[in-house]
Amino acid sequence: MPHLLRFSRELEARLERLSQQTGLAKTDLIERMVADSVTDLEHQLLIEGADRPRAERSIDQLLRESGLGA
Repeated sequence: MPHLLRFSRELEARLERLSQQTGLAKTDLIERMVADSVTDLEHQLLIEGADRPRAERSIDQLLRESGLGA
């Protein structure tokens, strides 16, 4: 599923430098970067978040926040 991405000049330069130093194509580096980042996000959001109890809001609070309550 190809997508056009625009990177900052700094990130583009870093990818170019890494590509030259490692001999890996920039597309391979970008795919790896995205895969590693998704793994990190899953870990942060799903695994670490599972231990924290969600704050329960009362119906009164929900109504006030929505503008329907007194």
